[in-house]
Amino acid sequence: MKKRHKKTSNNRSGKANRRAATHHTNASEPDGSERPRILLIDDDETISISISRTLQEAGYDVDTAKTGKEAVESSKTNFYNLALIDIRLPDMEGTHLLTRMKDTTPKMVKIILTGYPALQNAIDSVNMGADAYLTKPIKITELLQLVKQLLDKQTKEKEFGEQKIGEFVETRLKRLETKPVQEG
Repeated sequence: MKKRHKKTSNNRSGKANRRAATHHTNASEPDGSERPRILLIDDDETISISISRTLQEAGYDVDTAKTGKEAVESSKTNFYNLALIDIRLPDMEGTHLLTRMKDTTPKMVKIILTGYPALQNAIDSVNMGADAYLTKPIKITELLQLVKQLLDKQTKEKEFGEQKIGEFVETRLKRLETKPVQEG
């Protein structure tokens, strides 16, 4: 199912570089907040390992899936801030997965990755809910910058929403406190 890539000692077989993520605990930042969680969906294991390691070194928790079905199942049981989705998967198109992922986690940031750079792919991706579109080969600095930018935007939107909810609750409580009690 989903994999979490970890660096291991000098074993070059590749198998020791992967372990099943059957149990996930979020690592915390020094300030106590949880690290952002990313789901990487790509059936190319070399790309998956490379991107996963890079994101982990940048401070993100990363799970991987090789198929759209694995990604949907994983997103039903885990929270992810962001998904990196290959446009061509063995069981479905990445653009179709965008809509399926929206059903499980509506606020998840979604970035399409493709080795098939065509204007129509980009248009379809954005129309179906992608927040961004990157072409392969992925430039690591561009990927890290985009991930950080989109996650920062997500955090600001969340904080704004929480502030608005807090203001609503405070206003509602004041109204309830000042409203005279009616006797029946």
